[in-house]
Amino acid sequence: MKHARSNTAARPWGRMLATAGLCLAASTLGSNLAHGVEIIPSVVMTRAVEGDDESRFSAGLALRGSLLPILKNEIAISYRSQSMFDDALVLRTYPVTASLWLMPVPALYAGAGVGYYNTTFDYDQDLFPLIEDETRQEFGVHVGGGVRVPLGPAAAVDLQGRYVMLQDQESRLVPEEFDPDFWSLNLGLAFGF
Repeated sequence: MKHARSNTAARPWGRMLATAGLCLAASTLGSNLAHGVEIIPSVVMTRAVEGDDESRFSAGLALRGSLLPILKNEIAISYRSQSMFDDALVLRTYPVTASLWLMPVPALYAGAGVGYYNTTFDYDQDLFPLIEDETRQEFGVHVGGGVRVPLGPAAAVDLQGRYVMLQDQESRLVPEEFDPDFWSLNLGLAFGF
């Protein structure tokens, strides 16, 4: 019952975040036609707040444009995997995020955004043959910033850090509830066109 109520109460917020993300995505695509765009492939290192103590590596891709000379918008997609409960549960997440970055000087930026996190709960079938894997969709928020080092007129190294905040989640293992928040560090190469 408690879980059902929290999902019902969270639905209006989820819809508002989804609408804000779609508006940001539309403005990104529209503004990029007028002000130029960057595509940023990256290597992503993540570390969970709770769970295993290891950092995980994956890949990401971002599309960044300019709303104003000091305001950038970004849409990104990546992949992350996290082991929990001594590898009895593996979380595989595909986040799609929308961000606004304030860039007061060309080399530094900071900001925040929202994300849609499609997460698969993959239970070890040897240990728990009766528990089926499941996939959930959640909305989250993030804060972060970065540093850009120009390599030429149309390329730059982009180093970005984020802290991602998600609603506490429940698994079918003990303890049932856990904190899915995580840190990420992206090292990318930005190509302008």
